[in-house]
Amino acid sequence: MGRVTAPAPLEIESPETTEDLSVVPEPDVPWITLVHNDPVNLMSYVTYVFQTYFGYSKDKATELMLDVHHKGRAVVSSGSREEMERDVQAMHGYGLWATLQQDRK
Repeated sequence: MGRVTAPAPLEIESPETTEDLSVVPEPDVPWITLVHNDPVNLMSYVTYVFQTYFGYSKDKATELMLDVHHKGRAVVSSGSREEMERDVQAMHGYGLWATLQQDRK
């Protein structure tokens, strides 16, 4: 049998860092909750939900409800994905059609 030799040791190189640590990276793109128009819920009910769940004033809730009614949808909240998942689930609990997506601003 032949002689067994150990493999040559590997050289580990340190990666060169060329990052400028003074540059602050852009924050993650926030997520949004969209409420969509549906033929079931009354406008007064949608306004009520926005006031009750999000704590919007009657004027703000009415403005968002009118966007849902006339434009087909409205952005009702924004934040982390987890927060928007919670808001979408809450809207479903109220019987509203809601989805989430990343904000594309």
